[in-house]
Amino acid sequence: MTQPTPGQPAPSLDLPLTIQARFELSTQTPDNFTMLIFYRGAHCPICKSQLEELGGRLSDFTDRGISPFAISMDSHERAMKVDEEWETGNLPLVYDLSEEKAREYGLYISSKREGSDEPDIFSEPGIVLVRPAGTLYMMQSQSVPFARPSFDALLKGIDFVLDKDYPARGDRT
Repeated sequence: MTQPTPGQPAPSLDLPLTIQARFELSTQTPDNFTMLIFYRGAHCPICKSQLEELGGRLSDFTDRGISPFAISMDSHERAMKVDEEWETGNLPLVYDLSEEKAREYGLYISSKREGSDEPDIFSEPGIVLVRPAGTLYMMQSQSVPFARPSFDALLKGIDFVLDKDYPARGDRT
């Protein structure tokens, strides 16, 4: 598994949104970061909690110049289920992430457990911050659905980064 390198260009993304539009990473113009929340999909109750919390706290991020997007390998049908059934507010929901693109982001890939409602393959969770110039600032990925960083901790770290102009770390991969 390869990991993208902080300070280098983030892998490109051009994917559909549940609002009948497209998400293109290269066209994003946040003041500080585009935040990519990779989630497992409609089958994951932990993802549901995480995205509902984020949806309720969008202003905590947008007030800091951060544009969040939730991204999954879900099909259109599964993504629309999330859009309709989860309380994610105005959080943009992106879907149809390919396995190849998930791997470019260093995400772990899982196979369906027998008897579950999981899709055949899906990515495990991750959080990425991308600078306005399109370079990767931060990458966090999990091989399990639990043990995700809290949004409070993430916001505290982002405040520090913005206040101190803290550079991307891990650039010697």
